[in-house]
Amino acid sequence: QPIWFETPEMVRASTSANAPVRVVVAIRQQQALVYRGDRLAGVTTVSTGSPGFETPLGEFTILEKKVFLRSNLYTNAPMPYMQRLTWGGVALHAGVLPGYPASHGCIRLPKAFARQLFDLTAMGGTVLVVDDIADAPLYLPLEPVLMADTRSLRTSVTSYTPPAPLLAAETHNLGGGAWEVLTMGGDSPAGQSRP
Repeated sequence: QPIWFETPEMVRASTSANAPVRVVVAIRQQQALVYRGDRLAGVTTVSTGSPGFETPLGEFTILEKKVFLRSNLYTNAPMPYMQRLTWGGVALHAGVLPGYPASHGCIRLPKAFARQLFDLTAMGGTVLVVDDIADAPLYLPLEPVLMADTRSLRTSVTSYTPPAPLLAAETHNLGGGAWEVLTMGGDSPAGQSRP
């Protein structure tokens, strides 16, 4: 299922020369990841080339964009929101996703995601196709950093009981607003209700 960590409109509005939109397609995982700069903006399942019609690996440039195109190679098949990666017929486009590689080499996307991605990308944009997501240079493990603010614990008054330290998770590499909540377990401090 497709997930946008930022609304596509926000990605489009905040994209600049310093933070281009890039797409990484992982064949083994059958996923596409959309980055704005080095920040993960969206993820979706895909269907890539079936055996004998494998999607080529490598870094590609978006050569052509058409809202609707019919394949001149494969029985006039519809290719909505087509973004051409090679002149030999490989493209990103909306299509059927059966849960495994099933195309003639193209990268099929869910229709709504393909439409939103079509609006985000530009001619000349980068699409990287890798065998495994770990091979992608933009891939960053999504691990939050946990830290405690102990400034309130420093006091020279010995009878003063400072409040418990504030715990916060650094979530900027987790992909946006959908992940800005941290749940923690454990007992509440004595005399305080559990938040």
